[in-house]
Amino acid sequence: MSQRRLFKLHKIVILAFLFGGTLFSPTTYAQGLLISEGDRLPRTRIFPPRPRPIPTLVVDSSQIYAIKEIAVDGKLTDQIAEVNVSQTFTNTTNRTIETSFVFPLPYNGAIDQMTLLVNGKEYPAKLLDAKTARSDYEKIVRANRDPALLEWIGTGMFRTSVFPIPAGESRTVTIRYTQLLRSEHGVTDYIFPLATAKYTSKPLEKISITLNIESHDELKNVYSPTHGVQVKRSSEKRAVVKYEESNTVPRSDFRLLFDTKNGEISSRILSYRPKTDEDGYFLLMSSPKITSEKNKPIAKTVVFVLDCSGSMSGKKIEQARESLKFVLDKLNEGDKFNIVAFNSSVNTYEQNLIEYNGKTKQESADFCDGVRATGGTNIHDALKTALAMIQDKERPSYLIFLTDGQPTSGITDESKIVANATDSNGNKTRMFVFGVGNDVNSRLLDKLARGNFGVSDYVLPEENIEEKVGNLYSRISEPVLTGAKWSILRESDGNRNVTNQVYPAGELDLFAGEQMIIVGRYSKTGAVGATLIGTVDGDEKTFTFDGEFVEKSGDSRFSFIERLWAVRRIGEIIDQLDLKGDNKELAEELVRLSTQHGILTPMTSFLADDSTDLRATTDNVIRARELSREQLGIVVGSNATSSRAMKNSMQNAQFADASVARQELAIHENVMQPLPSAQINSLGGGYGGGSYPRGGRMRMTASSPTTSQIPAASQSRSSFANNDAKINSSQLMGRVQQLGNQTFYFRNNQWEDPSVTAEQRKKVQVVKQFSDEYFALVKKHGKELTQFLVLDEPVLFNFKGQTYLFEM
Repeated sequence: MSQRRLFKLHKIVILAFLFGGTLFSPTTYAQGLLISEGDRLPRTRIFPPRPRPIPTLVVDSSQIYAIKEIAVDGKLTDQIAEVNVSQTFTNTTNRTIETSFVFPLPYNGAIDQMTLLVNGKEYPAKLLDAKTARSDYEKIVRANRDPALLEWIGTGMFRTSVFPIPAGESRTVTIRYTQLLRSEHGVTDYIFPLATAKYTSKPLEKISITLNIESHDELKNVYSPTHGVQVKRSSEKRAVVKYEESNTVPRSDFRLLFDTKNGEISSRILSYRPKTDEDGYFLLMSSPKITSEKNKPIAKTVVFVLDCSGSMSGKKIEQARESLKFVLDKLNEGDKFNIVAFNSSVNTYEQNLIEYNGKTKQESADFCDGVRATGGTNIHDALKTALAMIQDKERPSYLIFLTDGQPTSGITDESKIVANATDSNGNKTRMFVFGVGNDVNSRLLDKLARGNFGVSDYVLPEENIEEKVGNLYSRISEPVLTGAKWSILRESDGNRNVTNQVYPAGELDLFAGEQMIIVGRYSKTGAVGATLIGTVDGDEKTFTFDGEFVEKSGDSRFSFIERLWAVRRIGEIIDQLDLKGDNKELAEELVRLSTQHGILTPMTSFLADDSTDLRATTDNVIRARELSREQLGIVVGSNATSSRAMKNSMQNAQFADASVARQELAIHENVMQPLPSAQINSLGGGYGGGSYPRGGRMRMTASSPTTSQIPAASQSRSSFANNDAKINSSQLMGRVQQLGNQTFYFRNNQWEDPSVTAEQRKKVQVVKQFSDEYFALVKKHGKELTQFLVLDEPVLFNFKGQTYLFEM
C-alpha cells in the first residue's frame, strides 16, 4: 500500500466493521468510514525508497488516526444476528476534524435496526438507497482521489450527522444492529470486516470477538475459514465462539460458518469452480456426535515414550514429567496404558499394558517422579518396546513420543529406525511425535510420524512442553469414530472417480467436540453423495450425506476453498520433496502454485524479488529445486526445525486468508527463524481440528488458537546469489498482494497479474485513474472490477478477455 493513502484529505477510515453475513467476497463489503466535512487536509505523497519501490504501510505519527481497540459482541440465533461493536480511535492531527460516519449496507433488507453512539451520545443517521449512495460514493472517490472507496459503489448506506473530533482526542464509537444472515446449502454465513483496520497508524492494542450462537436444532459444524477461533459448546444447541489478538494489524475480514441438524453427525459439502475448463475445489466439513452404546467414552490405549537422556536434564525433564502426569490424570476408567522411559537403555513402568484406575494412576505418577535425565538416546529400542505392547486391534491406540536429541545408542541409522518402527506397528497405532528444541533430527521424526499414522510437532526452546502435550491430549482424549474413510460418488451415474488431490488423505479418527475439514478437487459436477464409514466400539458404522459439485461458480463467496487447498497442497509437495527427495514434476507444480497464489516458502521466496521473471518457468523451477535440496538437506538445527514446522503448518492449515497474508513471520539474516507458538495453527486447525490423518502432520499452539499459520517466505544464502540486496520479511510481504482471489506482484513500479503474457501486454488497454472512462468501467462491472482497483499504484491485469492497465 502506498504511503500516499496515509495522508488523505477528507477520509479517516476507522472501520465500522459492520454487517457480517454477506456471502460475497469477504474483502469487499460493509466496511465503515469517517468522512471529514471540514476544509481539506494537505495532500502529501511520499514515495517508497528507490531503486526498489516496495509499497508498505508505514507506522507514523503524522497519520491522521489510530485505532486502539475493537470489541465485537454478538448473538446469532439461527439466521438473526444481534451485534454490538465498540471501537476506540484517536485523531492524531493537530486540528479538529468535523466528520460524519458512513457505513455501507451489504444488501437490501439486511438491517432491521441500527443505533450509532459516539462517546455514549446517539447520532441520527439516514438511509440512502443504492442509486443515491452511488452518487455519494463517487463524489468522495473523485474528491479524495482514493480508489479504496470504490469497493462500496453499488450498495446502499447509512450516513450520520456531523460531529467533531478534537485534535489529539479519542472517541469511542458504538454500533448496535440487527441483521438477517444469509444461508446457502444449509450453512449460515457471518462476516465481520476487519480488513480496513490495516489503515490504522499503529497496531491495534486488542481485537476481541465473542459470538454466542443459539439454534432451535442441534448445532453441528462451527468453522472459521479466516481465523483461529475457540469454540466452546455448552449444550447441543449452543456454542460460544471467541477470537482475540493483541498488538496486531488485521489483514483479512473475520468470517464464521455454521450449520444445524438433528442427528449423530452433520456433514456439509461446499464447492467452488471459477473456470469450467479446470477441476473445481470442494470443502467437506463434518462434526460428530457419535456416542457409544455403552454411554461412556470409547476405551483406548495410550503409551507414553519419554526421552530421559542427559540432554533432557534441567527444565526439560521437569516439564516432560509434568506433561506425562497431565496425560495420566486425564485417562478414563477402562483405558490401558504404560510408560517407556529411555536413555541408553529402556525402562518401563510395567512389563505389559495395565488398566487405568486410582491405584495405577498413583503408582505411575510415582514412576514419573523417579525419572532422571542421564545417558544416551536409544530411540530404536524404545519405540520397538512400546509398539510390541500394543496387541488389541479392537480399541484405538496412541503412542506419544517425546525426544530432544538424535539417536546415539543402539541402532542409529535413520532408515533402519523408521523401517523397524513401521514393521512393529501392525495395529496401526497412531504415533504423535514431539521434537524438543533444535537438536533433534527433524526429518527422522517426520518420517516416524508419517510412517505410523500420526503427526509431528516441535517444541521450540522458548515453549513449554507440558502445554504442548496437554493441548494435544485434551483433543484426542475421546475418540468417537476411528479408522474413518470418506468416499464421494456422482448420483447421476454412480461414478466414484470424481475427486482428486484430497487432503487429508487416508483413514481418519474423529474426536469428541472437534470437527473435520477436508479439501480437494473434483472433475465431475452435479449432485453427489458422500459416505463415511468408521468404527465405534469395534462395530462398523456408515453415514451418508448429499451435496453438490457446482459446474460454474457465479461469484467468489467460496473462493477461500481454492486458497485453502493450495496451502495444503504446497505443504504436501514440500513434505514429499523432504521425505522422498528431489522430483522435477513436484518442483514444477510447487512453482506454478506459488506463483499463482502468492504463497511464498523458503523454496520459492525468490518469486517476490522484482528481478525474477515470473514467466521464466524453467529457470524458476531450477532455482526452486536448488533451494529445496539445500533447505531440506539440513536435518538438525534451527533451520531444519523451522523448515519442517513450516511444511507441517501448511499441511494442517484450517484457514488460508489470514495465514497467507502474514508471511512476514520468519525471515531474519538469511536464516529461517522458529515460529512462536502463538503464531502457529492450533491443533484444532490441523487437518480439520479433531481429526488426524493416517500419516499427517500437526502444528499447535500452547495457548488459545490465533491467526496465522504459514511461515514466511524465507531465503537461503543462495536464493539471491546474484543479488546483493538483503530482503527482509516486510519487504517480501510488500511485493505480493492478494486482491479477491487474484495474486499481484510488484514489478516495474506497478502491480502485475502474473498471468499476463508478453503478447497481451502489446494489446493492453490503458485507463487513467479517476477519468470518465475509469468510472464508466466501474459502473459497468461493479465489484467484479473494483476489487482490483483499491491500490494507489498502477495495476496491470486480465479481466473478462481484456488486458487493462489502470495507471495514475
